[in-house]
Formats: sequence, C-alpha cells, structure tokens
Amino acid sequence: MSITKELFIFLIILINALVFAGCSSSSGSLRYDDNKSKVVEKEKSGRYESNNIFQSDDSTVIFDDEDVPEFQDPSDLPEDETKIDLTSVLKKLESSSSSSDKEAVLSSKKELMLMEIIRYLNTPYKYGGNSLNGIDCSAFTQNVYRDSWLLTLNRSARDQYQQGIVIEDRSELKFGDLVFFNTRRRVKPGHVGIYIGDNLFAHASSKLGVTISSLEHDYYNKRYMGGRRIDEK
Repeated sequence: MSITKELFIFLIILINALVFAGCSSSSGSLRYDDNKSKVVEKEKSGRYESNNIFQSDDSTVIFDDEDVPEFQDPSDLPEDETKIDLTSVLKKLESSSSSSDKEAVLSSKKELMLMEIIRYLNTPYKYGGNSLNGIDCSAFTQNVYRDSWLLTLNRSARDQYQQGIVIEDRSELKFGDLVFFNTRRRVKPGHVGIYIGDNLFAHASSKLGVTISSLEHDYYNKRYMGGRRIDEK
C-alpha cells in the first residue's frame, strides 16, 4: 500500500495542528519490570529519595547500581537547532512509494511509525516519563516501536544499544533504525532516537521535547555512536 493522497493531506494537517497547538495530553502509562529496573505507578510529587530511586508525578523508577539517573548526569543537548519541516520528509516518502507488494509493505510500515512519531511531536521532555504528558528519549523510542510496529524495546538507551543488528556505516541507516549518541559523562550511550531518512532522526530532547534533528548538526555528528536495526525491513 503506497501513501494515498488523502493520507498525505491528513498528515500535513496533523503536522500543522501540532506545530501551532502542541500535542494534547494523555494519561497513558507504562508498567515495566525486569531485573535491571522497574517502573511502577505511584502518585507522588517528583523528588529524589535515595541513591537509586527517583519518583516522578506518575511513576517510581528504580535503577540498578551501575545506572545513573539523568538528572545526576544530564545530557547537554543543543538548543540552537533549526526546525525541520516534516512536510518535505512526507513528500519524499510519497514520491518513493511503489506499487510492488514488497515496497507497499515497507511503505505501510513507514506510515505507521511516522504517524506515531507525529503524534508525539512537541511533547515535553520528562525524565522517567512515558506518555504525551512528558517523555524521555528511551521511552519515546520504546513507545513508538511498540505502538507502530508491535516490537519490544528495552527501557533504557543503554539496554536498547544491545538490541538488534549493528549498523556500523552511517550511510547504511534505514528508516526506523535506532541511532545512539554519547551525550553523558557516566552513561554511554546517553541518548537515542529513531532515524527517518535524509540524515534526520526523531527523538525526545531534554531541551526541545520531542523533535526532529539532523545527524549533520555539529553536536550530533561528533557524538554519534552508531545505529541498531531492530527489525529487518
């Protein structure tokens, strides 16, 4: 299925609505539990209680001894980024669509993920958050993968970096690949986003919220660590 004219128009309208009105809020939350970290629902004001427990408005995040909360070791992401016009990305996606069965399936997957990314655009950054009320970088990638491609990612950027197929050459990146960056002093990688083509990636920036950035930006170019392909598309 290639991108239809109606869907393309709908996406353009949705982008414009998000740019001028911002994302609507949502009360969705994630319950996550494994041997490295736990996220459980808890209604308390955000505060730091001990060396490895952080409480936000809607969750308590418990880290293992090797992890360091981001507010103790923050990513110094840039603020001087040029806004990316997603309409040009959509036009290129539309023009690259094919009528063949294989290309149609790929196009359909792109549409699903792109619409999910657009849904989160302008969502504010929130450490430990995982909803449209506020979200961090690894929860953003986790939610987008889950809700568009039904694929499960680990919760932290560090753990997501251990998943999938290693993409050593940046020129080999494809739509949907995870891209990782060395943005923190004590945790590597410290940041993750989703590649969407043309050297652009979607991510939850601690400075700008969910946004689209360029891998060619000097900051990201210098700190790029590599890519991972979770599903062969």
